[in-house]
Amino acid sequence: MIARITAQPLDLMAHIAAVSTSADGAVATFVGLVRDHDPSVEGEVVALDYSAHPDAESVLSAIASAITAEGDVRAAVSHRIGHCDVGEAAIVAAVSSAHRARAFEACRELVERVKAEAPIWKREILADGTHTWVGMS
Repeated sequence: MIARITAQPLDLMAHIAAVSTSADGAVATFVGLVRDHDPSVEGEVVALDYSAHPDAESVLSAIASAITAEGDVRAAVSHRIGHCDVGEAAIVAAVSSAHRARAFEACRELVERVKAEAPIWKREILADGTHTWVGMS
């Protein structure tokens, strides 16, 4: 299982390889990319700076472990920290299962829980040089 916080670019294929077994008929993946806008912010986003609490990796691990606890799926998830330009992957997740419906369901749950529970924050850098913090509440 992969569950990590890293400043390095994320590798989707490594996540797929980490969860794939001969018993699996499906691998569902998610790649969250840095986009050039945020509907809640006025202006063009040119980059994001991610930061994380020191316990963030253990939170990712706990989430992935909870997703796989039933034994019918395998999960891998990584989240970037540091500077990410528009178009770069900020989060990568892969979940495998014998059946596609379960893989899709578990992958969505994994990503939603990471977004809701992981102590990761982002600072949006705007084209005009200003910035705004997201996830600090």
